[in-house]
Amino acid sequence: MSDPFRKAVQQLARFPGVGEKTATRHAYWLLRQPPEAAENIAAAILGLKASVRECSVCCDLSDRELCARCADPRRNPALICVVERPQDVRAIDASGEFQGRFHVLHGALSPLDGVGPNELRIQSLVARLAAQEPGAECILATDPDVEGDATSLYVARLLRPLGVRVTRLAHGIAVGTEIEFADRVSLARALEGRREIS
Repeated sequence: MSDPFRKAVQQLARFPGVGEKTATRHAYWLLRQPPEAAENIAAAILGLKASVRECSVCCDLSDRELCARCADPRRNPALICVVERPQDVRAIDASGEFQGRFHVLHGALSPLDGVGPNELRIQSLVARLAAQEPGAECILATDPDVEGDATSLYVARLLRPLGVRVTRLAHGIAVGTEIEFADRVSLARALEGRREIS
């Protein structure tokens, strides 16, 4: 195999869920396409890195300083749903049940992986809720696994002294499932049946 081909396979194999065989298949596919196909893919990837940043309020990914959800006046600013990843925002929004705003932590507490509170967007969440009027609610929509539960408990302990109502998604999403892959009905039921963390 030529060196440029091997380099392409190595880089394509860096994508999640893509092994060497799939990366090799993708590289052969790219070779069969017109030159502009590879150029368009490369330009889109470079544009993604150059244009996408975190929203200054909710930390979701956006191409603007303020994302569309934070800029939408129809969304309830006193109802904030906290998620681990940007893709969780899209999954919950697709349920059609949530009309508040979001906050993306960009991960979950995982001491074994070196992820502590300082690696997450927790302090910006606390500051955001400290500035809210009384009666605000924070829905903790972290994954129903050990890391997600630990993150929810940690965040709840920080928010309670602020007088914020802290709730957690109800069961309706299977334990061990990532929110991104949950179906719409399960997400809608989980949002409707959320409960306060004691």
